[in-house]
Amino acid sequence: MSDDDDYPYEDEILSLEAFFDNRTMSVHLVEKNPPRAKRGEPGNWELVQLSDRILTYDELDILAEAILTSAENDNDSFIEIEEEGATVVQLRNLRIAIARRPFADKMEISAIRPIVKLSLEDYQLSPKMMNRLESRAEGILISGSPGSGKSTFAAALAEFYSSKGNVVKTLEQPRDLQVEESIVQYSPLDGSMEKAADILLLVRPDYVIYDELRKNSDFQAYADLRSAGVGMVGVVHAGSAIDSLQRLILGGRVELGQVPSTVDTVVHIEDGKVAKVSAMSLKVKLPTGMGGTQRDLARPVVEVREFEHGVLEYEMFSFGGEKVVVPVRGSMVPAGRKEGYPRGRGAPGESVPISVSYNKKKVTIYSGSKYAKQRIEVFAGDSYLFTTVVGRNGESAIRIKTRQGSMLVDEMEEGASITAKIAQ
Repeated sequence: MSDDDDYPYEDEILSLEAFFDNRTMSVHLVEKNPPRAKRGEPGNWELVQLSDRILTYDELDILAEAILTSAENDNDSFIEIEEEGATVVQLRNLRIAIARRPFADKMEISAIRPIVKLSLEDYQLSPKMMNRLESRAEGILISGSPGSGKSTFAAALAEFYSSKGNVVKTLEQPRDLQVEESIVQYSPLDGSMEKAADILLLVRPDYVIYDELRKNSDFQAYADLRSAGVGMVGVVHAGSAIDSLQRLILGGRVELGQVPSTVDTVVHIEDGKVAKVSAMSLKVKLPTGMGGTQRDLARPVVEVREFEHGVLEYEMFSFGGEKVVVPVRGSMVPAGRKEGYPRGRGAPGESVPISVSYNKKKVTIYSGSKYAKQRIEVFAGDSYLFTTVVGRNGESAIRIKTRQGSMLVDEMEEGASITAKIAQ
């Protein structure tokens, strides 16, 4: 039983609004379960039970029909998606997802309401960052985990650009960004974001806020609009700034050499705050840590730098026909070398900077020649996956059809952080 003993509708559900108070982010009504709600703010919320009462299919079905009727008769509301077993409704400022059989095994109504609306000034960004947003950044990715506050920051950035005299539009599915009336919000045209992007070009926006990038077609539409000269802000689910860039180049969504002209700035959001800003640039150089000075090893390299201090953190380049992302800090010096271990050899348990790429045939783990012939343990998050041996060329190739290969690809596609260390 929750501490909400005065929950107003123990006998009958009359409306979704009955479940909300000024701290409620979302309400979750599931058949054969008590009503629950997330209360708090991005990065600081808890899931609370609103009542001991068990919800039934019939009452959720009646509520769902009432929601659909309201949306159809309200000029400020609309049905965004309607498929067999799944409906998404924008009811004023509520984004409502309704799931039924056969899409879900139980009927569920989830309603999300933004409770935080911020301006860019509320984020207390540095003058250097504000200057970049205003004068230089035209290809921006906003990364973060679900519920971190990405869309809140995107809305603040949209209104910032609008206040500077720019024509700003949004591309969303569903349309739930909370923006001022001067910003027109677009959704897929005939089910296609690419068609909507084609129409957007005709209205000549200065900036487009794309919420959110998930599928190949989303990244392609983002890149096409950016290459046409439109300032782009894309929202993407990613655990870190570099993860969002890896999603950008995954499967050739954007060619490596076009990354800095497509995305020049990544803003990573955690707990509703700007946790990190990265800047991209393209140079022709010998990748850091590759060794030697041979000119024939020089190649186009995308540098990823921490923005405020300009520290080089990652390099992205083609190696052996594949795209790799190499952490530079770990490869610049033999980090973690201990007494008793020869130079260039790691100590057991030492962290190994790696990058992972894959194609239809194999998964390649690249760690650099420093770790050649060493056994390394590979992890997904905190979970051990397997142990492999680094080859003379600084990489370990695993056939994708093997258990280790398929397991590693599955973890990568789920967004897990892949790390490694010297085997004990």
